[in-house]
Amino acid sequence: MTAHRESQPGVRLGEVSGLMTTLPDDPMRNTALRAAQAVLQAVKAPFGARLDVKKGVPISAGMGGSAASAVAAAAAVNALLDKPFSTAELLPFALEGERASADPPPWDNVMASLLGGLVIAAQLDPAIVKPMPVPQGISAVLFHPDAKTETQAARDVLQPEVPLNTAVEHARRLGAFTLGCATSDLELIRAGLDDVLIEPQRAFLLPEMRAVKAAALNAGALGCSFSGSGPSIFAWAADLDLDAVEAAMLTPLSKPVARPVAIGRRSTASECAWSRPRSKKHAPDLDPSRRQRQLHLRSHPRGSGRRWRPVHSR
Repeated sequence: MTAHRESQPGVRLGEVSGLMTTLPDDPMRNTALRAAQAVLQAVKAPFGARLDVKKGVPISAGMGGSAASAVAAAAAVNALLDKPFSTAELLPFALEGERASADPPPWDNVMASLLGGLVIAAQLDPAIVKPMPVPQGISAVLFHPDAKTETQAARDVLQPEVPLNTAVEHARRLGAFTLGCATSDLELIRAGLDDVLIEPQRAFLLPEMRAVKAAALNAGALGCSFSGSGPSIFAWAADLDLDAVEAAMLTPLSKPVARPVAIGRRSTASECAWSRPRSKKHAPDLDPSRRQRQLHLRSHPRGSGRRWRPVHSR
């Protein structure tokens, strides 16, 4: 994200590149523009900004792409100010940007994009947001299919009320997961990394989810679920089990083809395709130079059928 100072007040969209070549130019429909606008309005800036956007995260993929754009725009425009806000002070502006994607805006992706690593919101109003320790010896693998899930649509399928025992069990597992991360206790992480509240309600959105999750757990994964609102699927695994978990997650897919690709000193990824035709449309090729904090996304050549891109990082 690059912000250019302009004499005319307001925000406007400049060059769009990467995974996308066009984006909405209305700030109410563009998370980056809306966040940038919020920053400028807060200081009553006498100038405006043009944003050049290079999209490195697919849209509607459950990977926090809209939040990443909102945070990047808020930070880029903040750098234009004579007296910039602190990183923590950018949170409400990034949240306002995320409102273009879903209203009310979800905090989770915005917090993680802004602060990095694992983050917890102990309270929303007023905000109490704190970083959490990142457990040692764990890697993540992410599978991104050639499909989209709109955030708001995924939220709309959720029931407004759940049984008490489900809420209690969800709280128990969340506590176990949090303590496990803080102490690098893999047993606690495994006990807690199982979503009994949201995932069951969204499972129908991706029929392959159940088989892929079962394969991951059988191979030793600590947990497996939707990434965000989906359709991407992630798994956590101990470093020593990562290769086995990735291979196992491919087994439910028909005719997988994998090819290793090196990215960086400590991370590797492979590329695969599932040959069962689903659509005549193909996903756009991904920008191989883009790296997103802890998840490194790579592309493979165009081809027929649904495509799964496994990506892992340490």
